[in-house]
Amino acid sequence: MGTTVKQLRAFVAVARTRSLAEASAQLHVSQPAISVAIRALEDSLGGALFNRDGRQLALTPEGVAFLERAQQLLHNWDNTLDAVQQRFRLQQGQLSIAAIPAFALNQLPELLREFHQRYPDINIVLEDIVMERVVNAVQEGRAELGISFRPEDLGNLRFTPFGDDRFVAVLPAGHPLQRRKALRWQDLAREPFIAMNRGSAVRRWTDAAFAQSRDQGIQPRLLCEANQLSTIGRLVQTGLGVSAVPSLCETQMRAYGLSCKPLADPVVTQPVGILVREAGALSAPAQAFSNMLLGISP
Repeated sequence: MGTTVKQLRAFVAVARTRSLAEASAQLHVSQPAISVAIRALEDSLGGALFNRDGRQLALTPEGVAFLERAQQLLHNWDNTLDAVQQRFRLQQGQLSIAAIPAFALNQLPELLREFHQRYPDINIVLEDIVMERVVNAVQEGRAELGISFRPEDLGNLRFTPFGDDRFVAVLPAGHPLQRRKALRWQDLAREPFIAMNRGSAVRRWTDAAFAQSRDQGIQPRLLCEANQLSTIGRLVQTGLGVSAVPSLCETQMRAYGLSCKPLADPVVTQPVGILVREAGALSAPAQAFSNMLLGISP
């Protein structure tokens, strides 16, 4: 049978006090239990650690040599326990997140500020990257949490939604369509349209929406493509054209001085949520931030 931490603590306490009674009081266990622990330790090591001839328990030469090592082992054990306990108490550790730019720019800063106020000792690592790279970052373990729209292929990931996003039209200041309360996709098809790059999820969704709205045979007037929603906002700001973006971007678009209008015929909504790997448990920081996103009290 292997050596236990209890046996080491019993040995060190007796070695320091030279008394079973004092060691018993110090460790809050009975003297017989102390004696059993030391006997078991000696049996495990293969020899006596104490001379038992006199009134006081004196260390054998082997006991003297073992004492320093036993104390170091206990010190390392206690430090290891304390480090792990600090992680569970969120007094140590790291939160690694990959988030789509629309969420990272418009909603994540306030959430991270609240998280930091609650857990100031947790280090935060953030990647703001497009949806496809968010999925890869979580799959490959570079990020423990992903915040994204729901991908079409989850693979080895689990998606937990915490909200829904509705696409909105984005118009430059003073545009004639700005007077309307709501717009249809076919209204945007009549205008020079600034789209996300081909291959992106946002582009697939906008293309599908235009396809559904072509009841009058109107084709969208694609003017140009961009790789970032923020770039689209800047292009619309110049008056170059109009666009459609997730409502996650509304705060950002309005900061550019743009008008955002609900879009219908069809209404395009997408769930927004948390991506994690299916296998394995989350770290304490990741679980705490996930609970915050889902509205679960700490």
